[in-house]
Amino acid sequence: MNRQSPGTVGWVDLTVPDAVAIRDFYARVTGWTPSAVSMGEYQDFCMQAASGEMVAGICHARGENRDIPPVWLIYIAVENLEQSVQRCTENGGKLRAPVRGLDGQGSFCIIEDPAGAVVALFQPAVRAA
Repeated sequence: MNRQSPGTVGWVDLTVPDAVAIRDFYARVTGWTPSAVSMGEYQDFCMQAASGEMVAGICHARGENRDIPPVWLIYIAVENLEQSVQRCTENGGKLRAPVRGLDGQGSFCIIEDPAGAVVALFQPAVRAA
């Protein structure tokens, strides 16, 4: 996650059935360079801009990601993920994928707003000072 201040978009990724083909598509179209991320039995990809900045993820629709729709999914940083999920459901939204950890970086979930759009909410891990 690049930006982690509450209310900011900290990351974006795309989950698709064939991440390798889409990885190659975006590498050719945008000039991004892929870096493999081991998912155990397969690899997802972080895409790097020419500047060296990691800018996006391209993931396989497998395992915990199997029900994520093939859209560019933004991750919005929040201060309190559980509270944000509660506010989502109280205000007509739905929890699409439950809260889960993200490799020591924090926790996230996927929600659906009342219009049917999906977005991820991300709570960064608390770092020791």
